[in-house]
This record gives sequence, structure tokens and C-alpha cells, in this order.
Amino acid sequence: MRKLNIVILAAGKGTRMHSNKPKVLHEVGAKAILAHVIDCAKILNPHKIIVVYGYGGEIVREAFADENIIWVNQADQLGTGHAVQQASSFLEADADTLILLGDVPLVDVEACKHLIAKAENALAILSFNKADPTGYGRIERSVLGNVMAIVEHKDATAAQRNIVEVNAGIMAMPNKYLTQWLTKLTNNNAQAEYYLTDIVALAVAQGVDVVAEITNDEWSVTGINSKVDLSAIERVYQTRLAQKLLQQGVTLKDPARLDVRGTLSCGRDVVIDVNCLFEGNVSLGDNVKIAANCVIKNTVIAAGTQIAPFTHIDDSQIGENSRIGPFARLRPGTTLAAETHIGNFVEIKNSQVDVGSNINHLSYVGDTTVGKHVNIGAGTITCNYDGANKFRTVIEDNAFIGSDTQLVAPITIGKNATIAAGSTITRDAPADQLTFCRAKDQKSIANWKRPTKAK
Repeated sequence: MRKLNIVILAAGKGTRMHSNKPKVLHEVGAKAILAHVIDCAKILNPHKIIVVYGYGGEIVREAFADENIIWVNQADQLGTGHAVQQASSFLEADADTLILLGDVPLVDVEACKHLIAKAENALAILSFNKADPTGYGRIERSVLGNVMAIVEHKDATAAQRNIVEVNAGIMAMPNKYLTQWLTKLTNNNAQAEYYLTDIVALAVAQGVDVVAEITNDEWSVTGINSKVDLSAIERVYQTRLAQKLLQQGVTLKDPARLDVRGTLSCGRDVVIDVNCLFEGNVSLGDNVKIAANCVIKNTVIAAGTQIAPFTHIDDSQIGENSRIGPFARLRPGTTLAAETHIGNFVEIKNSQVDVGSNINHLSYVGDTTVGKHVNIGAGTITCNYDGANKFRTVIEDNAFIGSDTQLVAPITIGKNATIAAGSTITRDAPADQLTFCRAKDQKSIANWKRPTKAK
């Protein structure tokens, strides 16, 4: 297998993005545009990945500090040929080079592999047919169909502008040719720039074969230059993810109303309703049902669990055959065992709830360990914060917590204990007993008047 170098051109400012953020750091599917391209490059197993950067400088480099990348600064924006010239000293003489564009997030790995295979002793370029080719470099062919040159739009004649086959900007070639061609580039053109596309004419003049592979997937070679482009690519990206899920057997009530900003893995017979957002790494087991308008992030949901509408789940683990929501919020550190029920307007944070326990209504449970088959009544609050420190609550198996109860941590509720409704519990409650804390007498005050607002 021949050695491969990959050069990614990512120096553009992206003026039409109207943003202080470098263009390549804007996100598609919650991942930087450039990250998509780098991921494609890594799949191709290159000997080197070289990124030519410019606008944004160290911000771009810092975003990929963990990647094994050679960074080359293009301080002056003098064209694509000039950009590759900056990387030429890192190109290995016995390798081939694949040129990728840092603003093309949907770049197709298989198309790149095919292009690399064609470039054993030739210049291979990726092209596509564009109904309106304005602004694109035209692929000029001979009467026999051989590629003769790429002519940039501003330099094209009227006849050349009628050509609909255009340059995608992705190309591969042996370095033994590329390094020669880079030294011969000139800026004698309408934009006074060094065009990488001029190497096509140089290859033809040298007798090197030039092969143009036409792709039918225009989105895979579409660059992002504006927020309009960004939104269009985002929808294409989401549509393709939805199609993959459908092919795997996932039921999507409306594929157009699904957003995956990370990875989503699904078992068999999973059903996802409309307007659901999945972030980070989410795993759904067999027969999981996600109702409408849910947001789920970095969470594992086991088989048979049902998530009711408007539920938010973040960094949690949910056991089999549980029921969550509607309007529930599970915050980071929540672990629910099998057959737990978490109901409407319940918030849980950094807590573990064991098998068969119920927290069904209007409660806050934070920094708590809940045993098996516990029932926590409506309006219960674990008072875990004293204004400076957090404390833990322990509720043991089969305890029953009455409605409108405050459990002031640190505290332990023993096995089979019952806490009477309306209690504020500040000391441990013993097992197998009823514990309550209420005012001794109920009083009414005659002729009392509510305060009125001062004028």
C-alpha cells in the first residue's frame, strides 16, 4: 500500500459567515466543520495529516490540540496553490497526496478512496455537474473527453462558462509530480492568486494522465461559505442520519423532525416521536419509546423503557422497563434501576434510584440514594444544600415518603419507614415506624387582613 499524505486547506476567513469565529469551527451536527474533514482523513489511514490554517490562528489549532496533525500557517491568503506551497516541505517524496477542503463537512470517504486508487501515476480530480456553475472552476476536456485544464470562473471565456462540469477542489496525485508543479505556479490571472487548479495544465503538458471522477453526490463536495450554507448542510446531515436509522429498523414518526448532535445507537423496535434532540453519546435499548419533544444527552436507556413528552435527560443511566416523564428532568449523575417510575415535573440530580421505586409528582431529589420499592410522594424535597456544602440523603428499601415532605440532609430514612405528609424531617427516621413533624396545634386568627401593596 502506497504511503499517503493528506493536506487539508482550512485557512479561509469566511467573511460571509458574519462571525468572529473561524469558519471551520462552526458546527454541523454539533461538531466543527473541520472535525468532519479530519475524521474522514483519519479513516484513510494517512502517514501525515497537514492542515493549512490562517484566519483564527491558534484558536483553530487549540480546538484540535489532541489530534496528531502538522499545522502550517498561511499568513497571506494568496490562493489555493499558495496554501499547498506552504505545506510542500512536509510532503514525502515517496508518497501520494490527497487534497481536502476544510469547509466541506460531508466529504465522502469512499469517493476519496476511489480517487487515491486512481492517482497511482496520475493526477485524479473530483468533479460534479452543476446546473448553475457560476463561481466554479470549469473542467475543460478535449474532443476525445480527456481533461485538459481547469479554468476558474473569472478567467473563463463565454464558451468555457457554458461548461457545467466543475471542479470539486478535491484531488490526489503522486508527490513526485506535485512538488514540481507547485514550483511552476504563477499568479497571472484575474485574481492575482496562485491557483492549485493550474497543476492540471502542467500535468497535461508533462504528459501525465489527468482523470476526472464525476460524483453524483453534490452535497459531499459542497463547501460552507455562509450561515445559509451552514443551515442547508445541517439539514442534509440530519436527513442522512435519519435515513440510516430508518434502514436499521428504527421507527421515526417524522424523519424531518429529528436532530442528532453526536452518536445515537438503537436496538430493535425503537420508536422516536417528533422534535427529539439527541446530544453526545446516546444508546437506546430494544423497544424503547421516546415521545415528542424530548432532549437526551450522554445517556444509556435500557430495553422497554418509555420516555414521555418534554423530558430532559443529561448524563444518566436508566434501567429496563422504566417510565420517565412527562416534563421530567434527569440531571448528571442520575442512575435509575429497572422498573422505576419518574413522573411529571420531577427533577433528579446525582442520585441512585433502585428497582421498582416511584417518584411520580412535583419532587426534587438531589444527592440521594433511594432503595428498592420506595414511594416518594408529591412535592417532596431533599434539602441537600445548606448554602455552602452539599449533603446526602439515604432512603432505604420500602420506605414511604408522604406528600409535601422536606428531608433535610444529611439524613437516613430506614427500611419500611413511613414519613407523614407535610413533615420536615431533620433527624434520621427509624425503620418500620411512622415519623412525623408538624405544629402541635392548628390555629385560626379572626379579623386578620392580608397586607396591601404600599402606594
